[in-house]
Amino acid sequence: MNDAIVQAANKHFSSNYFEARQKFRDHIRDAGMGEAAVYPSPARGPGGEELSTDVAWFGDRGASKVGILISATHGAEGYCGSAAQLDWLAERGYERLKSDEAMLLIHAINPYGFAWDRRVTQEGSDLNRNFVDFTAPLPQNEGYDALADSLVPREVDGPVFAAAEARIEKYRATHGEVAYRKARTTGQYRHPNGMFFGGFGPTVARQTLERIVSDYDIASRRLVLIVDYHTGLGPYGYGELQCEQASGMSGYQRARDIFGGSVTSPDLGTSSALVLSGTQDDYWQRILGDRHVYVCLEFGTYPPEVARPVLRADHWLYAYRQTEIDGAFGRDIRRRVKDHYYPDRPDWKEMVLYRSRQVHRQMMEGMSA
Repeated sequence: MNDAIVQAANKHFSSNYFEARQKFRDHIRDAGMGEAAVYPSPARGPGGEELSTDVAWFGDRGASKVGILISATHGAEGYCGSAAQLDWLAERGYERLKSDEAMLLIHAINPYGFAWDRRVTQEGSDLNRNFVDFTAPLPQNEGYDALADSLVPREVDGPVFAAAEARIEKYRATHGEVAYRKARTTGQYRHPNGMFFGGFGPTVARQTLERIVSDYDIASRRLVLIVDYHTGLGPYGYGELQCEQASGMSGYQRARDIFGGSVTSPDLGTSSALVLSGTQDDYWQRILGDRHVYVCLEFGTYPPEVARPVLRADHWLYAYRQTEIDGAFGRDIRRRVKDHYYPDRPDWKEMVLYRSRQVHRQMMEGMSA
């Protein structure tokens, strides 16, 4: 057992968004070197609290090489990313930056989802499906269309629920498991109360990221390395470095050059994720092209079939039982979502920080190469 990492995990993982945000602000203040900024959110927390995305810049503002660490793209997954960012700060990673290097930490890009323990934004959108060009025809997902009323049925027990489950099982038997996963998870743009809804337009969280990128002039840099923390796919506790299709095979090779042979790709079928629509890497590819390397650092929790009823309950609550969101029933659903995407266990947290330290080191070395 690595006692230092266990102790770090005990310090850096938080019990809620508000604790995580305060820890981030305290670390920035204590570092005494970073340039901090706050991007307020129009959303509010469960108790009416103000929410925000907090940002810190370390290094030369004119640096040609910039690393970016992003947490809470999928809000409830923010516990992991926040702890990893805090660990980088506590380990004084900024002291290893060279003269032409900088690091940008974006804490809770989706503060609504983090505060409410939901994967979605305040609009009910999956931020990692929201980076499409909304002026062009939107991606179609006929499989989801066929299953929409079954994936989020009007009732979660009784005959209506049983019929919905039967339709899902029939679809899986007829079309196969991969087709079913594609239908359910790759993104859809027609059903705002449904799972993996990409939105009808840019979300507040997307616009916040675009503002941060503009404010820090990221598009002008020669090299930008992005690590975006996620949880929920893959083996328990394992941190998979996933590329997205947007960067193509050249982006995959650039990622391998920096992060090594553990990098995976949906194009090659080596990733635990499928090819998705409207990912954050679509955005980075549009503004930076081959001057960027994006990886999603995905930490496994529990099997996808365990996630399905958890997400179904969350979407069902907000679609059909809004009066119960703030009651005991709604709080129990939020707790189930949190527990799935944040296993509050010492072994899992130790694995997250151990892998994150490795990736941070590789990232810093990649900027210096």
